[in-house]
Amino acid sequence: MDESRPRSCVEETVELSIVMPCLNEVETVATCVRKARTFLKSRGISGEVLVADNGSTDGSQVLAEAAGACIVPVPERGYGSALAGGIRAARGRFVIMGDADDSYDFTALDPFVERLRAGEDLVMGNRFVGGIHSGAMPVLHRFLGNPFLSFLGRLFFRSRCGDFYCGLRGFRREAILGLDLRTTGMEFALEMVVKSTLAALRVSEVPTTLSPDGRSTAPKLRTWRDGWRSLRFFLLYSPRWLFVLPGLVLAGLGLGVGAWLLPGTRRIGSVNLDVHTLLYAGTAVVVGFQALIFGVLTRVFAASEGLLPPSRPLERSLRWVSLEVGLIGGVSLLVAGLAGSLHAVWVWEAASFGNLDPFRMLRMVIPSVVAVTLGFELVLASFFLSVLRLRRR
Repeated sequence: MDESRPRSCVEETVELSIVMPCLNEVETVATCVRKARTFLKSRGISGEVLVADNGSTDGSQVLAEAAGACIVPVPERGYGSALAGGIRAARGRFVIMGDADDSYDFTALDPFVERLRAGEDLVMGNRFVGGIHSGAMPVLHRFLGNPFLSFLGRLFFRSRCGDFYCGLRGFRREAILGLDLRTTGMEFALEMVVKSTLAALRVSEVPTTLSPDGRSTAPKLRTWRDGWRSLRFFLLYSPRWLFVLPGLVLAGLGLGVGAWLLPGTRRIGSVNLDVHTLLYAGTAVVVGFQALIFGVLTRVFAASEGLLPPSRPLERSLRWVSLEVGLIGGVSLLVAGLAGSLHAVWVWEAASFGNLDPFRMLRMVIPSVVAVTLGFELVLASFFLSVLRLRRR
């Protein structure tokens, strides 16, 4: 018998498992369980209600079991850990998850079941379409945090979900287990949407409502802390937006400004731009190039570790970029930079190693130093990329 499943539950396959993460929800968990069981019975659905308990100390487990739920103890703390434990223990072909704070209506799950039966892999609830009751969501979350972060999720990952944070959602169990979700905190809900989208699963939304929760205790969410954790998650799971696009912009801007300033001083209105600006332009090229390299290496590593699915465009591009090609490019930049440096020394030697015009010399030295730096970076990155791409047993 699967040790992750509660022994009190009958070992037989059911169509639908309703999973509720729980941590000290003594005031509401029994109500949620009863509503869920009422839904299953009234619709004639073969199902079960699981409460994934994350170490409650207020007796939530006793009340939930008395109301008819199967208790799944999950010792590893965290919202994501509780849900992952509940999903693994579920016996249903489909799973609907929702918070045990009585903010979601477990008697109105018909749209989720219909979409799942129609072949969807993930069905998200959308509270902004279904309705948010007065006092159910803080004003800052409703009009700024959730819309803005959901917009970033759609922008970064090309998702169509309008409410990334809805805690009521249904999915085909095997499809979600196949995503190998790894986060243990509140990011678990985001990871599910992001990985489902990247894996080209069938994802849709249905309207759902949000009511004020039935607890008298303070909410577990922390506005600024959890907002930052969401933004951090989006960036870490999107090397393109974290590294590649900023790198392209920075390197392109540096190259453009550098090429413009290389022939001589430029004047904009009453401001003269000279070698000092050229130095910053060269720095922008170096930093932008580093960001591009980090983006490629991060994407390759994330795919090799199963954090993100393989990128077909990147894989096609890398077929033409072998270690030898990278070394040739890096050595070419090194040679060009060293040639420029030797030319500067030759000019200095022609002046008997005396004083020189610093503006003239810096126009030789800055591009040379930038080329040498880029050459070294490209050589090292080529070796590191080859290590990442080694086939492992």
